Amino acid sequence: MSTPLLEIDGLQKAFGAVIASENLSLDVQPGEIHAVIGPNGAGKTTLIAQLSGEIAPDAGRIAFAGEDITALPVHARALRGLARSFQITSLFPRFTVLENVALAVQAHQGHSFRFWRPAWRDPALIEPAKETLRRVAMTRREDVPAGTLAHGEQRQLELAMALAGQPRLLLLDEPTAGMGHEDSVRMVDLLLDLKQEVAMLLIEHDMDAVFRLADRITVLVYGRAIASGSPETIRTDPEVRRAYLGEEEPA
Repeated sequence: MSTPLLEIDGLQKAFGAVIASENLSLDVQPGEIHAVIGPNGAGKTTLIAQLSGEIAPDAGRIAFAGEDITALPVHARALRGLARSFQITSLFPRFTVLENVALAVQAHQGHSFRFWRPAWRDPALIEPAKETLRRVAMTRREDVPAGTLAHGEQRQLELAMALAGQPRLLLLDEPTAGMGHEDSVRMVDLLLDLKQEVAMLLIEHDMDAVFRLADRITVLVYGRAIASGSPETIRTDPEVRRAYLGEEEPA
């Protein structure tokens, strides 16, 4: 393999007696989708929060593009090319689709969040926002208020906002959460297309989506990685089947 884009080495995080990350190590290669799965309470969202800089680990090291970013704040990681989406969609519902993405472009460029209508004449905001909407197939929805979009479209818009900063790595927390089958399939197809442009660390409960998307899968149980490998390796691993899939080995 090439030099990893993201390297996590010996990550430790506890909240009192609850261990969220236990000596956790994994990596993401350029152009790879690395999925992290596990039951509720396994530490998946806490892992994403540590990688994005929202939560500081108790011990361990996080490196991005060869640089130690363990102590860097959220904004510094974002400027280096790390972008996060959230399990619960967070948009500006009264703003249009285009305005939401332009705000994300504006934030990444380091401008104030004081948002004035004359800014729409600024190509530095509008052109990148339009291009980002093209990448997620939402060009025809740019004038629609975000609050009136269907749930699946809101998730697409959130993805566009994450892409607005031209990240090198997307941290995706349950991108298909709350979606019906058709919307979920559409999101998976979109992520597969984006894989050509950006690496991803994916948290996802939908196992059909995981097995379609992932190049590698790491399984967490109580903050500890019990297995890591190709989708087929994970699918047939007896410890994974017992601990996560709830299956017993045949007698």
